[in-house]
Order: sequence, then C-alpha cells, then structure tokens
Amino acid sequence: MSESKRSMDSNRRSFLKSTGLAAVAAISHSAGGLEAQAPTVTQHASANEVRPASPVTLVSILQGTDSTPSFSRGNTLPIAALPFGMAHWTLQSTPNTPWMFQPGQRRIQGFRSTHQLSPWLGDYGHATFLPICGAPNLDYGPRATSYRPEDSVLSPHTMRLKLLRYGIDAELVPTERGALIHAKYTKEETPGFVFDVPDAPPLPESDAARRTIRFASTANNGGVADSFACYYVLQFSEPWKALEHKDQKGHRSTHLSFVDGVRAVDVRIATSFISFEQAERNLQLELGIQSVEAVRAEGEKVWNKHLKRIEIEGATESQQRTFYSCLYRTLLFPRIWHEPDAGGVMQHRSPYNGKVVPGVLYADHGYWDVYRAWYPMMAILFPERLGEILQAWVNVFHEGGWLPQFPCPGYRACMTGSLIDSVFGEAAVKGIKGFDMAAAYEGLRKHATQPGNPDAGYGRRGIEENLKFGYDPADKVGQAAAETVDAAYGDFCIAQVAKALGKNDDYAMFMKRSENWRNIFDSKLGFFRGKKSDGSYLEPFSPIRWGDPYVEGAAFQHRFDAPHAMPALIEAMGGKEMVVAELEEMLTMFPDFDTGAYGSEIHEMSEMAAVNFGQYAHSNQPSHHILYIFTVAGRQDRAAHWTKRVMDDLYTPDLFAGDEDTGSMAAWYVLSSLGFYPLCPSKPEYILGAPLFPRATVHLPNGKMLVVENAYKGGAVINTSLNGVALVGAMQHDEIQGGGTLRFA
Repeated sequence: MSESKRSMDSNRRSFLKSTGLAAVAAISHSAGGLEAQAPTVTQHASANEVRPASPVTLVSILQGTDSTPSFSRGNTLPIAALPFGMAHWTLQSTPNTPWMFQPGQRRIQGFRSTHQLSPWLGDYGHATFLPICGAPNLDYGPRATSYRPEDSVLSPHTMRLKLLRYGIDAELVPTERGALIHAKYTKEETPGFVFDVPDAPPLPESDAARRTIRFASTANNGGVADSFACYYVLQFSEPWKALEHKDQKGHRSTHLSFVDGVRAVDVRIATSFISFEQAERNLQLELGIQSVEAVRAEGEKVWNKHLKRIEIEGATESQQRTFYSCLYRTLLFPRIWHEPDAGGVMQHRSPYNGKVVPGVLYADHGYWDVYRAWYPMMAILFPERLGEILQAWVNVFHEGGWLPQFPCPGYRACMTGSLIDSVFGEAAVKGIKGFDMAAAYEGLRKHATQPGNPDAGYGRRGIEENLKFGYDPADKVGQAAAETVDAAYGDFCIAQVAKALGKNDDYAMFMKRSENWRNIFDSKLGFFRGKKSDGSYLEPFSPIRWGDPYVEGAAFQHRFDAPHAMPALIEAMGGKEMVVAELEEMLTMFPDFDTGAYGSEIHEMSEMAAVNFGQYAHSNQPSHHILYIFTVAGRQDRAAHWTKRVMDDLYTPDLFAGDEDTGSMAAWYVLSSLGFYPLCPSKPEYILGAPLFPRATVHLPNGKMLVVENAYKGGAVINTSLNGVALVGAMQHDEIQGGGTLRFA
C-alpha cells in the first residue's frame, strides 16, 4: 500500500471511529474476513430431482405478496396474466388500498382486474368480479368468502379455488387483454355474479338478448389523458333473470341473478383502453367461444415457451421454484397498451395526448428500478420484444414531446435521474434492433440539454444548475448527490447512442459530462457527498444518514454510483486492495442507520436492518451492482461468495428482500444465478461471479445455446472459460450471443 493510500485509509478510519461505526465494523468483520473460505457454490443434483415438462407449474405467484406499507417482502400481487399482458388479474382481500391482497386473510372479495405497477403509485382502470349465490349484502366485506390457499391452484395461467361460503368452484384464466371466469355452483341457492366499478361511473349497458354487459372504469391516480377509460365487455354463457345496481361507498355493485337450473356459468371478459367496440374485437379475437380448458391450455403453452428460455439442472425443488417464480416476475411488465384494429394493425389510445394513434405502446415501468438488470436480461433472452418496447418509448416522445421518466401509464414524476438514458445506451452498444435510434437520440439529447417539467414526469431535475456548476448543488436541488451521479451516468449512456449515430462532437461533449461524478466525490472520506453552490460540502456528514442529498439510502448505499467509470472510481478510493477491504467492511458492519431527512423509519431502512448484510441494502436497487465490484477489483471469489449468500438467504419461493419493482429484483436473481451481471448496462459486458446451479442452458433467440457449467467448489481462485478460452473478470455481450459452454472451475 502506498503512503498516500495509507493516509487515505487512516482518514477514513478516523472518520468511522468518530461516528461510532468502526468498532462495530471491526467486530462484525472478524467473523468473516477476506481470507475466509467461500462455501461451496455448486449445488449437487438430487437423485429425486424432477425437471417438469411444464415449468409454469413451479411458479409461485404468491412470492412477495406478504407485504405491508412498513415492511416489504416484494410488494407484489398474485398476478394471473400472459407475458406482458395488458390485463392483469389478482385476488382482492382488502378494498380501497393498494395493498389489496394479503395472503394470511384467507378470504377474498373477488377477482380484480388490475393495472397496478406498484402500491406506491396505485391502480387504474380497475374492476372486481365474483361469482356468488343467494342474496348477500353486495358490499366488499359482507360478501367476502373464505378459500383455502393450500387447496387452490394459483398459477400465471389459472387461478382455481373453491369459494367456501358459496360452494362455488371458481376458475379464472387470463388472455392478453381479458379473461374467462368459470363458475360451477353446488348449492341450491340462486346462482349469481357480481362486479364492482370504482367511484360513481355511469350505469352499465346491458343487452339481455346477446347476454352482454359493458361498462367503463375511469379510476386512476394520474398519468392519464382526460379521455382515459378502461372499457369492459362481459359476455355470459347463460341468461340472467334479474339485474340490479347498488351504489356503495366508493364503488357501484352490479348483481346478476341467473335463471333457475343454471349450474355453471362462463363469463368472458375483454378490456380495451380505446373503446367498447375495440373491447368487443378483443373478446372475439382472444376468447371467442373457447372453453375454459382450451384457454387454460393455451396460456400454459405461452408461459412455458417463455420460461423454457432457461433450463436449470441440479437445483433443489426450492431453488427451482424460486428461479421460475423470479423469471415469471420478469415477464409481467411493462404491459402492452396496443390493440389490433379491424385489419390486425396495432393501435393505441395515447395517455400522452388522448388520441388513438397507430403503433405499439407499453406502460408501467420505472427505469430507475429496471435499467440495472431487467433490460440487460431482455437483451439476452428476448431482444425482439425489447426492440418493440424501445420503439414504444420512442412513440411516447412523438406523442408527448418528451421521453418518459416513469411511465404509469403516462408521464409520472417518480425517483431521480433520467435513467431511460441507460435503456437506449445499452441498446446502442448491444445492437438491439427494431426501434428508431435517431428519434430516441433526439429525445435523449433534449432532456439532457433543455429544461423540462420534472414535476409533471419529464425532463431532468436540476438540469440548469447541473449545466452551470457541473453538479447539482444541494442548496438548490433536492436529492442533489443522487441527481448528480445519475446525470453523469446518463450522459455516458447518451454518448454511446451519439457514437452509434456518428455524432462525434456530441459524443465528446457527453463523455466529458460523464466525468461530473468527480465533482462531488470526496476522496478523503471515499464517499459521494452533497455539495453546495459555493463549492463547500454539506456538513456535518454521516455515511448512515438517509435521504436528501441521496434518495432511499445514505452515502453507503450510493457509494459506488459511477458504474460507467468503475476503474476510475476504484482508483479514486485508493485502489483495488483498499476497495475490496472497504466492501468487506460494508457487508459485515452493523446495519445502523439515521432516519435523517426522512424523519422517520421508512420501509427500506427496516428491510436493510432486518438482515445480516451490513450496509449492503439488497432490498433496494442502488445496491444491486455493488457485489460485482469485487470482481472488477480482482476478487471474483468474493463476488461469488456474497452473491451466493444473497441468493440463498434473501430469495425464496415466498419472499423477496424488498420491493420487487416490475422485474428488477427478480432479474438480478436470474442473471446472478447464471454467474454474471451487467455492472454497467451501457457497456457490452457482463461481470463474472459464479453460478448457483451445476448446469443451466440458455436457449438464445438466434437458435444457439449458452450452456453454463459450474464446477467451482469455493476457494480464492475461479477459473472461468468460454469454449475453452479463459475469461478474466467479464464476458462480452457478443460472446454470450455466440453461445457455447461457459465453465466455472
């Protein structure tokens, strides 16, 4: 260690000592130091291992659903849907709250058509449906019925359960834009069906001769045009003898009573964001007169086609269930928003201008969450779908004038930065096709050089100050440190698009701006810090104080927020040896925190404190690349050790470590279980760790296969090779696409 590095190390340890963290770190660190032998990574195949022909049967849609506002184990919903389906279907056990399902309640109020991205952003265009019998009070709570989860089939392509109160065998099977509900009645009471629409909508329109009912739900929490509605068309297999509407608190219930002798009813439901006529078209195209068995079989086929892109061997049953449950989660969002016209050409009603326009559109994705792992996973497994999704974001630019920051379903203000930059930067360096890159660049350059309206969901926050100072001043811009590093990374990503388009002057400009992370990095203490407009740092400084100038974390969680410049950041921190030591200390110290700017304990703090990973908060996305810095610093074995611990300890078929966030937490697991991860998505490389399973086969869309073999049994050296050629620390995207055998030994 050089003398300057010794001095730097001394400064930091003196600082930690002054905050009371050093003693705790030392005690924790002694339990598992750098030379501690990593546990065996290879999981041997069980003699009883079963590799089902239908991996969708391994999926637990309940994973992550046991959550509350104060503690997240995923903040997910049990969703039945087709991959990227416009219509999602869940079980409602609690009304009038984004936490609409609680697995422990064992009583439901109906099947809910939901479009909720996250409980923090709320639902829109929703409605609830329930087969009943007799004449119960129709309000949510009084009509609720028990069910037995252990006797139910809750899967992506079917939800089958017995409604115990009513003696009804009920099943919902989803299509891309609708669903079929099948109800078999066993009691003698009058068979019926009830549905609810939020707020006080117009009365449903019924056509007894055609056995159809249609209504619209306009409920939303923003991000929509004035003309927004989700249009529903219901088609019943049996006639009804009575139809009544009842206004409840916050919703309207409609109750159908069927004619005497009816023992089973099929309810075909189609949705549209365009019109009732379009919903009718969707119903005929997706449901027609198909039986519940046929719709279920088609859903199973579609899901297995997607899930079989990766086949794993040698995994325990729990690992198989965890893996395929995670892979399922990555295939739910963003949801399609386009619908076929009479000629089969896709169109959509834009949430950005309210007009029906040609082309594709997707909705409900937060780039701040998903740029790190989800988009890189899609670039490997589903590049064709990814190209279509990218064109959808380009269409947003054409329709609204700005690229979105957090589309839900339209412009929404949420989180820091303009991380759609990473999405297009990655596409440029990895050769993703199917979108207008020149138009994308126009949108990227606009929000990186011109003021927008961040409060309305577009444009970079603090762009004027960032251009003036080279950073976001903490006395002028909220969450300034996070905004500064996000902008620096975003500029690096935009530079990659400029380079691909031959815009050399712009490339040079954005690459220079990508160095702005240096303007707020305190090399003496080794942290990014808030800096005021006069050039001085915010004082006092504590690395465990959460909130402004950071976001959903403290300086520790944002310590490595320059993924595009990691070698330079490592050097600025004192070199590889020091960074490895600092990482180990971060992972083994006590997970203390100061509520700081938040003023109270938010759920991310609670989730970090609940597990034994020090200040590494896997419960939130800013930490997700950190473990792979070990490999960049020359210790792939420590990346292998810690990623395995995270996969073993923080992922189960039931739980996530924190908010799953539309595939982001799940995509981390999928990629890490294969032994690699995109530390910087806008570089065409994946950093190496070690696989979780003895063998995995990735079926690439170009017809080739990447076979991952794991013979690593722990120790300080991992020999990694691709087709017999040694790899050092990373593999390139083109190498993955070329297929072959990736071996860890």
